[in-house]
Amino acid sequence: MDTANLVLGLVFSSIGLGYFLYGRRQASLAFRYCGIALMVYPYFVGDTRLVVVIGAGLLLLPRFVDI
Repeated sequence: MDTANLVLGLVFSSIGLGYFLYGRRQASLAFRYCGIALMVYPYFVGDTRLVVVIGAGLLLLPRFVDI
């Protein structure tokens, strides 16, 4: 694991915490589940480009999916 993965993991996990808290306050399951996924997935993905692509996808997912 290199420095870029650590920094990107920290960034996406921080945003994921914000999504989770927002989803809990607004009772939005899409934001809540995407927040959890954003906090967890950097531990399982090792490639830097893949971290960015999955993170961007999870960031945009609640905008298009309403649960």
